Amino acid sequence: MSLENTISDAIKTAMREKDKIALDSLRAVKAQILLLKTEAKGAEVSAEQEIAILQRMIKQRKDSFEQFTAQGRNDLAEVEDAQMKVIEKFLPKQLSAEELELEIRKIISETGAESMKDLGKVMGTASKALAGKSDGKSISEMVKKLLS
Repeated sequence: MSLENTISDAIKTAMREKDKIALDSLRAVKAQILLLKTEAKGAEVSAEQEIAILQRMIKQRKDSFEQFTAQGRNDLAEVEDAQMKVIEKFLPKQLSAEELELEIRKIISETGAESMKDLGKVMGTASKALAGKSDGKSISEMVKKLLS
């Protein structure tokens, strides 16, 4: 079942349960998927593109959450946090720090990287291999840590 169908089913469930936060979050996700399909002019949307949409939406909400918290707007921060949790349910299982380190160590050995000069080569491979399993910031931090 595609992500779009899964989201549609979840929207119906949220409507039945009268869960406004979940409904708003899921409608936003569906709108982004439909926008991507429109831009693709009828071409099929890949799973990687769907995951990228979800990650981008979570990142936006995380940034908003941090800003609202810094400004003392806990009421708005709670909404962003709740929406983030709803969207995260549709992402693949995220890697723990230990699993991420293990995967990046493998990539470093495969690419033959030895120093920070090889950062770009490792990041390119790691970003593709770990797409959807970890966010770019975590990957970048781990790669820098292991190469330094």
